[in-house]
Amino acid sequence: MNGLKIVTGNANPELARRITELVVEKFNTKYADFLDELCRDRRGRLREELPPLRLEDVWCEAEVSYFPDGEVYAHVEKTVRGQYVFVVQPTCPPRAEPLDPKKPGPQTVNDIVMELLLLVDALRRASAERVCAVTPYFGYARQDRKTEGRVPISARLLANLIERAGTSRVLAVELHASQIQGFFDIPLDHLRTDHLFARHIQAHHPEWLEDLVVVSPDIGGLFRARRVAERLHAPFATLAKRRFRGGDLEVLLVIGEVKGKKVLLVDDILSTGGTLIRAAKKLLEEGAREVYAACTHGIFAGNALQELESSPLSRIIVTDTIPQAAAKDHPMVEVVSVADDLAEAIIRIYLGLSISELLVRGR
Repeated sequence: MNGLKIVTGNANPELARRITELVVEKFNTKYADFLDELCRDRRGRLREELPPLRLEDVWCEAEVSYFPDGEVYAHVEKTVRGQYVFVVQPTCPPRAEPLDPKKPGPQTVNDIVMELLLLVDALRRASAERVCAVTPYFGYARQDRKTEGRVPISARLLANLIERAGTSRVLAVELHASQIQGFFDIPLDHLRTDHLFARHIQAHHPEWLEDLVVVSPDIGGLFRARRVAERLHAPFATLAKRRFRGGDLEVLLVIGEVKGKKVLLVDDILSTGGTLIRAAKKLLEEGAREVYAACTHGIFAGNALQELESSPLSRIIVTDTIPQAAAKDHPMVEVVSVADDLAEAIIRIYLGLSISELLVRGR
């Protein structure tokens, strides 16, 4: 099939590969009729005369490597002229274990950002018709406003860089704040994960559902927690907190009833785990029986896994928007994949179909 290609850098190639496999599978089954029309229009032949779509028809190899001085080099190895290319690159911290220990690799979030920008620029200079940046995790999203004088709005700057590089569209998952969509002057599709968490809990932990309360660790995440609560037919509550310069956090009070209940903490980002640990302690002080957590983006920075092991949390669910090489085998952590939703969104964007049912809505 001409027209659609998927390429990736070093951020999360496993997720990109899985998305590509699902795109191929869906085109050969669920979207076979659309593929018939595409093939007939572009080649003048019926689908019966054409072989099934293959992985290599969609997957686009790219070399993204590093010079000894740390500069990034990007080379797209297949022709993309006239193609709609999706660059799967969460702007997350690089994995602790490099893909190839013998070669220099990304060291910081900024290296991963540069990979994305250089891939987009390379694709546009190679005459790609359109480029969609698929950023399952959008870095710098927590710096989305000025909280004091003489500080940048870093999320807006990153949005500007992605747009100026030549991106036509952005596809993201659970932004820290939905208002970040307004930082872009190009279309941004904002996918949610509440249904993934709800489906996983219903299938693997039905015992959690009895006397369950879904709680947001702060007022700002209440809408996210409410979406999960509605899917689990559970009440929801929130914590009020105060954050000091340097990251210190004080949990002030619980707004809602948690005494004698099982609690599911729902958040978008799990970095050091400090917010979840303090929230879990406060909830247990207020009489909660057990505390679980569901966080979309599991960064697990520093010694977060060790800190969480000794915390009051019983179980943590995260997604694979960020590579989970270390966490996926941890007895406390369960990983839910976003690959199917991203593959579905990519196909619908490419075909010009609605993706409303996948989107985060603000009501």
